[in-house]
Amino acid sequence: MNNIAIFASGNGSNAQNIIEYFNCGTENKGGQKSTGSAKVARVICNRANAYVLERAAKLGVPASYLPKEDLTSNPQPLLDLLERDGIDCIVLAGYLIKIPEELIARYRGKIINIHPALLPAYGGKGMYGNRVHEAVIAAGEKVSGITIHLVDEKYDSGKILFQAECPVMDNDTPDTLAERIHSLEYTHFPHIIEEYIKNNLQ
Repeated sequence: MNNIAIFASGNGSNAQNIIEYFNCGTENKGGQKSTGSAKVARVICNRANAYVLERAAKLGVPASYLPKEDLTSNPQPLLDLLERDGIDCIVLAGYLIKIPEELIARYRGKIINIHPALLPAYGGKGMYGNRVHEAVIAAGEKVSGITIHLVDEKYDSGKILFQAECPVMDNDTPDTLAERIHSLEYTHFPHIIEEYIKNNLQ
């Protein structure tokens, strides 16, 4: 069985959905269920008061607070922790810190991110959360969506694994568009992670 570490920075709704899918045997929003090939073994968060830490605790997953300064100045303790946990794959679920090159080198091809737009459009440094949706609406786009991709040294430039689209309505606000995007994330992210692990890491 492969062990997953989830990196998250905030509320953690995506992280909870992924944990429930892999660890609790429950169906995701798209009606899919894990085959039991992987489990979430650790949550890493860069904010001490982020709700994702509470979500992880309620679901019985060990969680660690790692300040941005510690990650960027000396990632070796994190690498040691992931090694002790037997982590095979890292999933970024709303993690807003750039992954250091040492971590990418150790887990090349094993770090998966989700972006709330159709890359390569509306990606790059500073493009996250409602900033993305604001830009999509301001540009008059009729379609947006999600991109699940591998992580490399550049923002949002790794190999694309999966994309799903949703319409952008004429009366959309960043919040209403975000709701539609979140629905796509909840439906697709867990099983795409599992498919990638089964096809590439086992």
